[in-house]
Amino acid sequence: MMIRRALGSAKTVLNVGAGAGSYEPSDRQVTAVEPSEKMIQQRSASAATVIQGYAEDLPFDDNSFDASMAVLTVHHWTDKGKGLKEMRRVTRGPIIVLTFDPSHRGMWLADYIPELVKLDEAIMPRIADYEEWLGSVEITAVPVPQDCTDGFLYAYWRRPSAYLDPRITAAMSSIWTVGNVSEGVSKLKNDLESGAWEHRYSDLLSLYEYDVGYRLVTTK
Repeated sequence: MMIRRALGSAKTVLNVGAGAGSYEPSDRQVTAVEPSEKMIQQRSASAATVIQGYAEDLPFDDNSFDASMAVLTVHHWTDKGKGLKEMRRVTRGPIIVLTFDPSHRGMWLADYIPELVKLDEAIMPRIADYEEWLGSVEITAVPVPQDCTDGFLYAYWRRPSAYLDPRITAAMSSIWTVGNVSEGVSKLKNDLESGAWEHRYSDLLSLYEYDVGYRLVTTK
């Protein structure tokens, strides 16, 4: 996994905006910070030690961790720059952030729900912002495999029928932030039934993985 490789030899890792702990490495000493009590309750008993708190005010001394990570969470923070600078303050080594590039236009779902593009532009930091906040960084594209089991927004780029299932889309914060997407979902359903979707996006059907815009930001 790219995040695991980016962590290198770090033994102590801070996971900020950790959610239910889905991306936490099991072979490191991880400390998680998560603001939502509801998300904390979803963490397994074997998950890392968790502290309820916010990225913008991390309750740790300077240089407390070998590395830190933030996975698909920065866009939810109230003050993104302050949160990332706090991560820099408490971290001796690399900072790893999985995010989305709002300038990317490779995902067909926006053809059905164009509001997603406006939402990404409104809430997602520009990739250039990370260098301003963290100093010199390396940006790496993170292609999504066609059988990705994670439920994030663009995980189902080759399985379009998933976006018709409200049980799946209920876990996608961008979908419920947009609100009423029934028109786009109805159009997608019709295109799947008629074969129009398969015809229009036939080039995707032979791909194992695809760049839909996710990026790994790693400090140098």
